[in-house]
Order: sequence, then C-alpha cells, then structure tokens
Amino acid sequence: MAPELKMLTPICLVENINEDMTVNKEAIEILEKISQPVVVVAIVGLYRTGKSYLMNRLAGQNHGFPLGSTVQSKTKGIWMWCRPHPIRQDYTLVLLDTEGLGDMEKGDPRNDSWIFALALLLSSTFVYNSVGTINHQALEQLHYVTELTELIKAKSSTNSDGVQDSSEFVSFFPDFIWAVRDFTLQLKMGDNDITADQYLDNALKLIPGENPKVQASNCARESIRNFFPSRTCFVFDRPTNDKNLLANIENAREDQLDPKFLEQTRSFCSYVFTCEKSKTLREGIVVTGNRLGALVETYVNAINSGEEPCLENAVSTLAQRENTAAVQKAADYYGEQMVQRVRFPADTLEELLNEHSACEKEAIAVFMERSFKDEDGKFQTQLVATIQNKKKDFLLKNEEKSGQFCQKVLNLLSKDLMQSISAGSFCVPGGHQLYMDLRKKIEQDYCQVPRKGVTAEEVLQRFLHSQAPIEESILQSDKALTIRERAMAVEKAKKEAAEKEQEILTAKIQEEQQMKAALERTFKENMEQLERKLMLERENLLREQQIMLQHKEDSNGFV
Repeated sequence: MAPELKMLTPICLVENINEDMTVNKEAIEILEKISQPVVVVAIVGLYRTGKSYLMNRLAGQNHGFPLGSTVQSKTKGIWMWCRPHPIRQDYTLVLLDTEGLGDMEKGDPRNDSWIFALALLLSSTFVYNSVGTINHQALEQLHYVTELTELIKAKSSTNSDGVQDSSEFVSFFPDFIWAVRDFTLQLKMGDNDITADQYLDNALKLIPGENPKVQASNCARESIRNFFPSRTCFVFDRPTNDKNLLANIENAREDQLDPKFLEQTRSFCSYVFTCEKSKTLREGIVVTGNRLGALVETYVNAINSGEEPCLENAVSTLAQRENTAAVQKAADYYGEQMVQRVRFPADTLEELLNEHSACEKEAIAVFMERSFKDEDGKFQTQLVATIQNKKKDFLLKNEEKSGQFCQKVLNLLSKDLMQSISAGSFCVPGGHQLYMDLRKKIEQDYCQVPRKGVTAEEVLQRFLHSQAPIEESILQSDKALTIRERAMAVEKAKKEAAEKEQEILTAKIQEEQQMKAALERTFKENMEQLERKLMLERENLLREQQIMLQHKEDSNGFV
C-alpha cells in the first residue's frame, strides 16, 4: 500500500440506489494509487447478521463499517476499506462489506444475486456469514451460489449445449469461509469431537430424498463443493447475552464480551491474515489495486448493460488496459534512465549504444513485469518501436551536443588564427609555413580536448574545408616558395583531405556496424525475456489445468 495512502474510514465502492449500481470514482482513484498486490476479503450474508463487526475486526478497529442497531440494513452496495496488510508487508488488504441479502426493502431480489456475484468476482477470500447452524434453511438461503453459472460466464463461448463446466470457475473463484454466528451446538459427531471444517464437510454431504426443500439444499451443497475446493468454517458463540450491549457492540469493551467469542474472532482474523492468498486471475495473473479498480468498472458496466460478467472478456479488457499502460511505463522508464545515465555528448557511439542496451533491457523487464496475455507480441513490438524512436532522438541529440561542443572548441582555438588572417599576417614571404604551423597547432590542441563526441572528425573536416580557399590564397601569394613547392603543397593538402574523408567514411561504416549489432542485441534480449515470460505463463496454465483436473476427480468422489 502506498505510504501516502491512508484510509481512516471505509468508502463506498459500488453504490446501489434503487437497484441501480454505479461505481464510485473516488474509490477507484484510491485503488489506482495501489501498485501492490491485494488480498481482497469480501463478506456477504443476510442483513443484521453481524457481517460488519467481523470486517472491522479484520481492519483492526472497533469502528469503521457501520454496524447499525435496528432491523434496517445500513450498508447499501459494496463498501471498501484499504488497509496495510498486518503480516504481508508488500501487500495491501482490501476489505469489502456488502449490503445485507434478503432485505425486505428491496424491490428486485435479483439485485441480491448481483451483489453476491460481484463480491465473489472481486475477492480472494469470500466469507459467507450466517446465524445459527448449517441446516436446510441455511443452505436454501444460500441459493445465490446455485445461480452463479447463470450470472457469470467463465468464457466468452460455452459448450455446444450452452452448459458451463464448474471446473472452469475453480481457477478464479476465491477461497470460501462459512462463518456461523451465534452457534449453539456442540461440535460432535456421535461421541467424537469434530472440527468446524469437519462440521462443514458433513453438512455439505448430499441428503437422500425427493422433497423440493431437500433438493434445493442439495443443489446449494453441490454448488459449494464444485465452486469452492478450498473451504473452511468458523463458528462463533454469541458475543454477549446483554441485548443493549449487543446493539452497541462496537462500543463494548473486551471484558464485556464472551471470552470464547473473542478467542474465536481472533482465530478467524489470524486465519485470514496468515492462510489466505492474494487476488489472482487465470494463469496466475496477480491483481494489484489499480487492476482491481479496472475489474470493478468492467464487471459493473457489464451488469448495467444487461450482460453477464465474463471472466475471459474481463481479463482481455484488463490486459489491453494494462499492456497499454505497461508500454507507456516502460518507455518512460527508458527515457528517464537515458537522461540520467548518458552524459551528452557521449565520447563514442559505442558508449551511447551500451547505455541504450542496458536501459532498453531494463525497460523491457519493466514491461514484462506489468504486462500479461500479450499473446501475439503486439504490445512488446509497440514498446520496441517506441524505444527505437526514442533512441533515434537521443542519437540526434548526441550529435547536436557533440557538434555544438566541437564548434565551440574550434572557435576558441582558431580565434588567433582568424584574427591573423584578417590582419594579413600571412601575406608575407614564408607566410604559408607560418599559417600551416598555426593550423597544425590548432588541430593538435583540438585532438587533445576530451569527450568531443561522435561529430569530432566531421566538425574538424568542415573547419579544414572552410580554410582551403584561404590556404590556397596564402600559398599562391607566398613569394618565398617556388612553383614546384607550391604544387607539392597543393598535392599534400589534397592527400590529407582525402585521408580525412576516408577516415570519416570508415568511422561511418563502423557506426553502422555498431548500430546493427545493437539491433541484434535488442532482438535477442526481446526473445529471451519473451521466452521466460511464455514459460512462466505455460507453467501457470499447466498448474491451473492440474487443479481443475484434480477438482473434477475430487468432486466425483465426494458423497
């Protein structure tokens, strides 16, 4: 969680007004600032069953989510509270409290189903909160889980008969916790003590009979087993028998509450903090705060448009958004690093290209870390093209800085020479030799200046080329030279000019070879990082398929 981001109180994430759901932009802005992976705990259940109390305890607070003290439901929609994870330092804990199911004030009971489905889609840990015992009535009230395949699509296309395989949901459905409040039974089976988890597993065994109520509860049993291979149960004693204290439990001191209830609450919180996973999508895609915000908007938009939220489509939409952002982030990183590392003008092209290669490698790693499902390499190709354009800009900048610096150096070194030419100091017998000595001195001093950059020879050649007519004039007017000496001086000047041109041409060829080698390094680095990414994705996909296969075998063997 970002150090500067501190949520002192919850905020509404999805508003539910007259059964119309809207996303709270302020809440999305909070999520967008969270770049850490998130552990998302959502709680659902009938209204007035104490859901908000448990969520406040997970937040480490007595107050926060409104508890309410009447039969009227207080929480409308889905409320969010982002907290630093108490154990996992690099993770953010996102708590989602939902409006009570079965509120008689609601006009459309399907609204409850959407709240249930949304909480399920967004969470990594899904807590179902109920009161009493896990019996036929409790399972009938959990009919929402039997409707999931009608409300949610795992893939954009289903089987030919339109039926969705429940194993498709396993890879992205959260861990399931059934919290049973005001539990009055003894955890026993026959004469043997059992755990709360064993109590839940036993309650999920199918009951023989054709009675419609039995069939309805059996349907919920099968759905829970099929959708949630990872499930556990917590039972809670009544916090207190004092009705007044119970109505204001957020203000109660710990010594006023049942010690067993307090211990059960601490055990529940400890389990959530230590045993629960972070939010991931299919193929091991880690959900950060900003990704969670995008998922919220995608799912709510689908619901409002009358469509079933589709996990495959949501991941594709998220991938487009994240990969576009990943390209921008990586390109910005490359540009920032080049500005920091390259001292303009670079002494040689090789020096600049080495920095480019290092920055590009790191930028691609930045892209790979954030991107996912770039199956055709479209976004990675876009990044490479963007970096190449930025590289061209840096090359041009380097040439400009080099040219400016070299010209400035030559202007300083040739100041006396130009003044002597203007004063006619070389229009005397022996003036040509005086001129050549001074010019050679300028060339020698110029060569001694460090870090002139890639245009050093070109700028010097332009300077010498500009001096050629002056040298010719001084040479022809020098009375101390014979005709043969003048001819030899002309030939020497032509030879030196040709040698300089050849040196520049050779340097250009060498630069082209260096540029080609840099492109080859870029291609190789891209392929290596892409192969590592694809290997990781293949491993995640294989692991997911194994989980689905194991789940099918376990479900077939569960009676």
